[in-house]
Amino acid sequence: MNLARRGRSIAVLGFLLSGAIGIISSTQTWLTAERADAGEAILVPGASALPLLAPLSLAVLALGLAMSIVGPVLRLVFGVLGAASAVFLGWTTLQLLVTEPVSAVAPTVTETTGLAGSAAIADVVVGIERSAWPAIALVGWIVLLAAAVVVLMTWRRWKRGGRRFRTDAPHATETAGPVDAIDSWDDLSRGTDPTR
Repeated sequence: MNLARRGRSIAVLGFLLSGAIGIISSTQTWLTAERADAGEAILVPGASALPLLAPLSLAVLALGLAMSIVGPVLRLVFGVLGAASAVFLGWTTLQLLVTEPVSAVAPTVTETTGLAGSAAIADVVVGIERSAWPAIALVGWIVLLAAAVVVLMTWRRWKRGGRRFRTDAPHATETAGPVDAIDSWDDLSRGTDPTR
């Protein structure tokens, strides 16, 4: 497998893997908020913690599927879109991992308790625990970014790869024609080689 095909395969697999991770993680619990006024915990799925997680993951998955059948220019466009998605999703996911994500649990807390406003929610929530899914999703976005970089670095080689035979041997398709089986056998029986 040449570099062009290998690069395309890596990019497509990266997009598909990252899209699948995003879709799966959007349905899993990302954050668990403890309530001060009750003993029950509030479970925050990835789709609530990061509202654009599910739609962007579906878009990334669609980009990966389309990349296997489209031309080099569209692969370049899809690679740029994938890189932008990876940077945005990776940055927002990283924010959930390094900061206290009260705003991420606010929609779920409001839906559960009916309270609105950052002050009221901060009084209700006494602690927020993160699951492993944000880190898993972050790895997915890193893979997506790497796949997008592969697209941006190898798309010209893909474009040249489609015309490689004609470029390397411009007269090959003009001089070489179909060989008739009967004539070839007759020529061989007379001691001549029709391929020369």
